[in-house]
Amino acid sequence: MDLEEAIRRRRMCRNFSDRPVAPEVVDRLLQRAVRAPSAGFSQGWSFLVLQVASEVERFWSAVADEAWRSDPNLPGLLRAPVVVVPLCSPEHYLQRYSEADKVGHGLTTAGAWAVPYWTVDIAFATMLLLLGVVEEGLGALFFGRDRTAHERLKTEFGVPDGWQPIGAVLVGWPAADWGPKGSSARARRPLSEIVHRGGW
Repeated sequence: MDLEEAIRRRRMCRNFSDRPVAPEVVDRLLQRAVRAPSAGFSQGWSFLVLQVASEVERFWSAVADEAWRSDPNLPGLLRAPVVVVPLCSPEHYLQRYSEADKVGHGLTTAGAWAVPYWTVDIAFATMLLLLGVVEEGLGALFFGRDRTAHERLKTEFGVPDGWQPIGAVLVGWPAADWGPKGSSARARRPLSEIVHRGGW
């Protein structure tokens, strides 16, 4: 599959079958994800990968209360056999930009960065993961929860201080009726509305 096709076919899947995903497929997805660019090649990213049913259940218990999980529209999500939690570490960037070849940029504190590149870079890596999912014929859904849920997730899985989840990626085989729902009914904005050539 070429890149153009992967980009056009990428959609968020909200209904998974319970068919397992082979561990080597997950490894390929992660190997692709870490090919993303990172500022100063800091690579301040990590991925919490949950592939065992009991781990996935612990994930849902940590990030969603019983009322949320009992929503009749959600069983298709709960069947996803793999959960990948992308995380970033600002400290990796501050350390890297304190090294001799980078210190001159003045980015040794988080507040000095106009944009938090630790978040940008893990988002790049997550996008590569999502495109890899398409190439493998799988489905994926990226979603986020509130800060409290993220803290519960970190506690449940022993994530060290300083690592920030940006959300979670569900990975699995799409169910027969996995198609677009909800927000996907909105039209894609035309380039004429979002591209400003030569100035705003």
